[in-house]
Amino acid sequence: MRPGDDRPPEGRPDPLGNVPDAVYRLDVRGRFAYLNAAAEQLLGKQAEELLGRSAVDAFPALRDSLAEDQYRQVLADGRPREFQFFYEPSSRWFEVRVFPDSGGAAVLFRDIDVRRRSDEERDAQVRQLTAVLEALPHPTVLVDSDGRILSTNRAWTSNAAALPNQVLPSRLGEDYLMVMSRGLDSATHAELVAGLERLLARNEPGGDGTFRWDYSCQMLAGTGWFHLHATRVDVEGRVVITHLDVTEQVRAREELEWKVRHDDLTGLPNRARLLELTGEALAAADRTDGALLMLDLDGFKTVNDSLGHEIGDELLRLVAGRLSEEIRPGDTVARLGGDQFVVLAHGCDASEAAALAFRLQTVFALPFRVGEITVPLSASIGVAVARPEVRDAHHLLSDADAAMFAAKSSGRDRVHLFSPSLREAARWRLEVATRLRGDAIDQLVVHYQPVVRLDTGQIDGVEALVRWQHPERGLLPPDTFLSVAEETGQIIPITRWLLRETTRKAAEWAAQGLRLRMSVNVSARHFSAETLVRDVRVALQQSGLPADQLVLELTETSVAEDPTRAEDQLSVLRSFGVRVAIDDFGTGWSSLAQLFALPIGTLKIDRSLLAAAERVAAADTGAVLGAIVGLTRTLGIRSVAEGIETPQHLRMVRAAGCDLAQGWLLGHPMPAERLLPWVREVQQAGGDVCALAASGRAVPARG
Repeated sequence: MRPGDDRPPEGRPDPLGNVPDAVYRLDVRGRFAYLNAAAEQLLGKQAEELLGRSAVDAFPALRDSLAEDQYRQVLADGRPREFQFFYEPSSRWFEVRVFPDSGGAAVLFRDIDVRRRSDEERDAQVRQLTAVLEALPHPTVLVDSDGRILSTNRAWTSNAAALPNQVLPSRLGEDYLMVMSRGLDSATHAELVAGLERLLARNEPGGDGTFRWDYSCQMLAGTGWFHLHATRVDVEGRVVITHLDVTEQVRAREELEWKVRHDDLTGLPNRARLLELTGEALAAADRTDGALLMLDLDGFKTVNDSLGHEIGDELLRLVAGRLSEEIRPGDTVARLGGDQFVVLAHGCDASEAAALAFRLQTVFALPFRVGEITVPLSASIGVAVARPEVRDAHHLLSDADAAMFAAKSSGRDRVHLFSPSLREAARWRLEVATRLRGDAIDQLVVHYQPVVRLDTGQIDGVEALVRWQHPERGLLPPDTFLSVAEETGQIIPITRWLLRETTRKAAEWAAQGLRLRMSVNVSARHFSAETLVRDVRVALQQSGLPADQLVLELTETSVAEDPTRAEDQLSVLRSFGVRVAIDDFGTGWSSLAQLFALPIGTLKIDRSLLAAAERVAAADTGAVLGAIVGLTRTLGIRSVAEGIETPQHLRMVRAAGCDLAQGWLLGHPMPAERLLPWVREVQQAGGDVCALAASGRAVPARG
C-alpha cells in the first residue's frame, strides 16, 4: 500500500464496503487516504486514481469552496461539521459530514440533489398554499333555524380531509345534524345534537348566542380532533358553524404530556410519573399492601465509559425490556434516570416483595447482547414495603433508595429490605455529602500507622489514615464518611489534600532525621478523573519529598474496574520514582495476570488471609501465605502483612517470609505529633518493634 493508504489488506473485506453512504478519509494535508465503493461511484473515480492525491487537485472546484473551508475548520478546532454543499461542475447538492480523527478527518457524503430540489419545490408550494388558506375561512356551513344547510364555503366542499369520514358529499337543504351523524359515533353525535338544539331554540335561557364544543372522530388518517364554533347571526335564527381542525395541537399537547411523564430513552414512566402512580396507590380507598423495588445496575458507569454511551443507552433499553416482561400484570416499571429503575408492585407484603426482587434478579442471569458485544450485568435491589402510616410517595421512594444503598454497600447483586435504621443512615449520608462540599475538608486529620520490617524490626514507613474531627460527633473513622465521598466524587479533593499534607509531613520528619516511606490510599475515582499524575507531581514539588519515598496504595478491586486507565497512569508515576502498592490483596476477585501486569512494587496481604490461615490445621498454617509471598518475590515485589494483632499472627507472617507488617500489635495509628516521640521510645527500648511484640512486652506509646 502507498503511504496514507488506509484500505484493508488484500483479501480482507472492506468493513465499509457495503455502507450505502459514500465515505472517504483525508489526511491533515487534504489527501485521500481511503474511499469506500460508494465514494468511488459518487465521485466518478477509482480509489487508485485518488489515494495520495490532494482533494482540491483531484477536484479543482473544491478549492476555496465551502467544503474546503469546513474541512480546515474541523482540523483547526477538532469539532465535527455537517453542511450541505452545491458542487457546481455537476450542478448537484450534497450533504456532507466531517469527523476529525488523529490523522485527519473522515468524510461522509450523499447526493441529496433530488431531495433538496424537491424540498425547495415543496416549500414553494407550501408558501403558495398557505397564502391561499390564509384568505379562506375554516370549513363552514350556514344553517337555518331548522338546522337545514343553506350554504357552504369552499373549504367545506373541497377539503374533505378536515372533516369526519362520510360527511361529504353533502347537499344544500340537507339536515346538518343528519350529515354529521354519518361521521360521528352515537354518543358524540348526541352531544352535538343537544348543544346545537339549545342554540337553535330562540328562547334559550341565559344563552349568549354561541355554542363551542371540542370533539374527536375517526378520520381517514386516524383520530382527529376539532373545535366547533356555532354562532346565531340574525333574528331569524340562522347559525354559522365553523369546524377548526386542532388535531396537531392536541397531538402535540398529548406528546408533551407523555414526554413530561416518561423517560425519553426507554419509554418507561419517569420519576414524576412514578410518584404520581405511587401516590394514587397509597391514597386509594381500597388500598392493599404494595412496595417499591429500586434497582441500581452494578458497575454500569465502567461499562458506559469503556464501551461508549451509545452501547450504554442500548443496554438500558434492553434492561427496561426485560424488566417489563418479568413484572406481574398491573405492576409498573419506571426509570429514575441514569442506571436506576423502580418497580411499583401492587398488593404484596414484605415476603412477596422480596420474592419479586429475587425474581427480578433473574433478569440479569443471561448477559445482554448489543451487536457483537456481550455484556454481563447485575443489579443491587432495595425493597420498601408500604406501611399503613405511609401516605407520601416521596417517603416510600426514599425508603427504597435507602434500602438500595444498603444493598449496594454490602456487595454487588444483593437484595436488601428497608428498616427504620436505614433512614437514619440515609440522613447521615446526606449530612456527610453536604458537609464534604462545605468546610469539612478543613476538619480532616491524619493518623499514621507504622509499617515495620520483619527481618530487623525497624520502622520502614507509615500508612496515612484520614479521620474526620467532626464538631459534634468527635473523631470519626474513615468508614463513616469515605464511602459517601466516593459516591459524590468528593474523594478526589480529599485525596488531593491528603497527598499534600502527608508529603509535607514526611519531608518535615526527614529533615528531623526520620526518613520514612509515606503510604497514601488512592481511590479508583482518581483514575477516571485523570488528575492523579498531576496531583502527585504538585504534592511532591511543593513538599520537596523524594518520589521514591511516596507509596500509593490501591485496592485490587479499584484497579480491576478500569485496568487500562490505571496501568497508564501508574506507569507514568512509576517512571519518576513513585512506588505503587496493591492494598487488601485477597478481598477482591481480580485476575492475577491482570494485577501483576501493573507497575506495582508492593503487595499488601489483607488480614482476612491471616484469619483464614488461623482456621487451617496447624500443619498447614501459613501455606497460603507462603505461596503468596513466594509469588511476590519471584516477581520482585515486596509483601506487607496487614492486621498483625497477636504474637501468633507475627510468627505466621515471619514464617511465611513476608518483608513488612503492620497492625495493632506493632503500633496503633497515631497523630503526627505523637509519631516522633513513639519512635524515640522504641529506639530507647532496643529499636526492634517485632522483638518487643514477640516477647509480650507492649510496644511503648501506641498512640
